[in-house]
Amino acid sequence: MSFTVALVGRPNVGKSTLFNRLAGKKLALVDDTPGVTRDWRSAPARVGGLSFTVVDTAGLEDVTDDSLEARMRRQTERALERADVALFIVDARAGITPLDRHFAALLRKGKTPVVLVANKAEGKAGMPGLYEAFELGLGEPIPLSAEHGEGMADLVQALLPYAPPEPEEAEFTPAPAKGEGEEELPVGDQPETDEERARPIQIAIVGRPNVGKSTLLNALIGEERVLTGPEAGMTRDAISVDWEWRGRKFRLVDTAGMRKRARVDAKVEKLAVADALRVVRMAQVVLLVVDANQILDKQDLTIARMVVEEGRALVIALNKWDAVDDRAMALRQVEDKLQAALAQIKGVEVVTISALQGRKLDTLLDSILSTYGQWNRRIPTAQLNRWIEGVLDHHPPPLVEGRRIKIRYATQVKTRPPTVALFVNKPLDLPESYQRYLIAHLRETFELPGVPVRLLLRKQKNPFADD
Repeated sequence: MSFTVALVGRPNVGKSTLFNRLAGKKLALVDDTPGVTRDWRSAPARVGGLSFTVVDTAGLEDVTDDSLEARMRRQTERALERADVALFIVDARAGITPLDRHFAALLRKGKTPVVLVANKAEGKAGMPGLYEAFELGLGEPIPLSAEHGEGMADLVQALLPYAPPEPEEAEFTPAPAKGEGEEELPVGDQPETDEERARPIQIAIVGRPNVGKSTLLNALIGEERVLTGPEAGMTRDAISVDWEWRGRKFRLVDTAGMRKRARVDAKVEKLAVADALRVVRMAQVVLLVVDANQILDKQDLTIARMVVEEGRALVIALNKWDAVDDRAMALRQVEDKLQAALAQIKGVEVVTISALQGRKLDTLLDSILSTYGQWNRRIPTAQLNRWIEGVLDHHPPPLVEGRRIKIRYATQVKTRPPTVALFVNKPLDLPESYQRYLIAHLRETFELPGVPVRLLLRKQKNPFADD
């Protein structure tokens, strides 16, 4: 059994650096600019034999209005309520500030146990701040350096009292011999394992800034998990949320808005976009959220092409559909733009939704599951070879230097996305136009709309040739 550790403190004390250190990966964006982290995010951590869930939060600000800083603070308070223990982090080099004292007083009144951490305590420069931390009334501070990994053993010792007891080992029971239990199934007829069914579908929510990605995530899971508001570019870190719908598990990942590269100047925004691109490469289904009043502009299509090139399954959500006047015209524009810019993946699922009003979200999820199924599709080799024979009879490859290119055999070598290998006598000479024809025909014959299909050309080795 794991427990949850929340990292809290004023801005720029090193919470995200410590989060990355405990998680063992550079998951959270780190920069010298205060307030980089806005939403809380979690990750599994294992340090010194201790396993727990670590939660990175936004910097605490002394505001209670409806500003962005106040909304960030409410998100942090929500994460703090769910934690088993909080690490209150102060900057040992900067010393104890009035803001540190203010929030230390609030934490002392709360129900969540608090462990005081003095970060950036390496060297002599951090010693005065370390001694000052005693006055916060939160016990002895733990000196550490998140950047250099110093003091982690002391941190583990401080967290040990909050770790749940280890479960007792179950008594060993030998497996029944063949014939004593259920009948053993032959290889190939094995049912889907519990582990395979339990794996969540990875869904990346991407799009331009201010199209409603975070609002959509909140609407799907039914709670204010990520910050929303009229400000563009609010999301920075990629926020992952595990969720279940109709017995299927999902991992929804909200990402930063992607603007045109020429317009991205700030270092933090560059880091956020790079993080979003990483999420796309790790996703299984990419949900491209588009503002229905600015349908599929150049940047939307650029993102869609990038998703296809990465081999991910693509679903397009036309958000803010309730604000569209001429809906028939809008749908025609979508169809025309997809036909012109994404002809290589005909049949992309397009769903009109309103994330703010929660409209047609079930339809959207059904489309995601349908596209995910096509992305995992496996076609039997016998069917592929009957298909290629029919294609060659009706439209054989062109002649090259007066000789016919021969396609001898076809087989699917992988899924995610569906990838078919063709064994050809002259693979380098098969024209790209004919390859595109084969992919289009394959997609139409086996009903693979809206997912990338890849074709690999291989030369079959001649068994009679000398090595």
